[in-house]
Amino acid sequence: MRKVKKKAKIYLPDPKFNDALVARFVNHLMKNGKKNVAYKIFYNAMQKIDLIKEKEEKSALEIWKEGLKNVTPHVEVRSRRMGGSNIQVPVPISSNSKITKAMKLLISCASIRNEKTMANKLASEIWDAFQEQGEAIKRKENIHKMAEANKAFSHFRF
Repeated sequence: MRKVKKKAKIYLPDPKFNDALVARFVNHLMKNGKKNVAYKIFYNAMQKIDLIKEKEEKSALEIWKEGLKNVTPHVEVRSRRMGGSNIQVPVPISSNSKITKAMKLLISCASIRNEKTMANKLASEIWDAFQEQGEAIKRKENIHKMAEANKAFSHFRF
């Protein structure tokens, strides 16, 4: 057996929302091992979402989960060398990788926004993702368009 299956990493739930998905998101948000700073950024972003939402009956956590679901890509393109040229082959993403890609997309798109604090940037990006607009949704659609354009090479999966 050459490929050994990786053990699924167990995430302990976060202190405020008691949700393991939040802890996983905060781990992606964290820089230089500063988890408390990352938690403060995330919780401040949730407070900002509570202030932003007008007629929504959903909580900030539900809005975040919905936004994350809207940003989640289902296929990606991987480069494959075939006869001297590189071919972009569309490949479906595993469920664990989907969530990771969505989290990283949301964080990277939030960090390039033109706002004062990271909490404001993150709150705005989550709200845009919830409403199916913004940079993260554009990037997800771009990934899907690339996969659709290279659908002819889908039989080269590896």
